[in-house]
Amino acid sequence: MTVISEARRGSFLGVVERYWKSQGYSQIGMNRNAESPAMYFQTPDEFNVRLLIGDNGQAFFEVATPCVEKSSVSPPTSKTIGPNYAGKPIPDPNVHSDFWSASTPIT
Repeated sequence: MTVISEARRGSFLGVVERYWKSQGYSQIGMNRNAESPAMYFQTPDEFNVRLLIGDNGQAFFEVATPCVEKSSVSPPTSKTIGPNYAGKPIPDPNVHSDFWSASTPIT
């Protein structure tokens, strides 16, 4: 829910990109759209991951599993720690970070 300012979005993407590459992830795509940049990677065990910067600087991480056989999954046994937005719109980011929300680029 942290606001990532337009001036710092490239730096945020760069930090994540360097970390994912250090973990052996392969880059499979990039969207350089200024309003909604995204990058796409594949993990060594073939999970596809995406980092998208959405409306008002909110970061979205998404993971897609490789093909697997269908199996039963038990429901969660613990309650969520944060808000559960299942079936509801996700609110705009509202957490200010002195670093990531700053309006000046990193020097």
